[in-house]
Amino acid sequence: MGKRHPNLFASQWHGYAANHRNSTNLALHIIAVPLFIVAAATLVSGLFDLSLSQILLGAIGIAASLVIQARGHKLEEQAPEPFSGRRDAIGRLLAEQFVTFPRFVLSGAWWRAWRKKHPRR
Repeated sequence: MGKRHPNLFASQWHGYAANHRNSTNLALHIIAVPLFIVAAATLVSGLFDLSLSQILLGAIGIAASLVIQARGHKLEEQAPEPFSGRRDAIGRLLAEQFVTFPRFVLSGAWWRAWRKKHPRR
């Protein structure tokens, strides 16, 4: 059984900015996380509509998004905490996609991280 975080959102937020400083990773996430959200909605819609094409499109979109984000994370000096198991991975991935990264963007933290790497001249 995987490691359980008593407050997943708080623990994920605590180190989030430190794991998202590389400008390429920031750019990849700003594209890949919305892709994940749209793909997840497409997959769920396909399940309700019993549409194999929507289910496949959603699954491909989710997989592509996670591959893109994993590549971006490899560029970071400080890597995210490794997953301790399947349950931990699923919980943390869903939390990041639907809560933590949108919060990172809406709080202005994404923009501040981007500006540190791309200051005005």
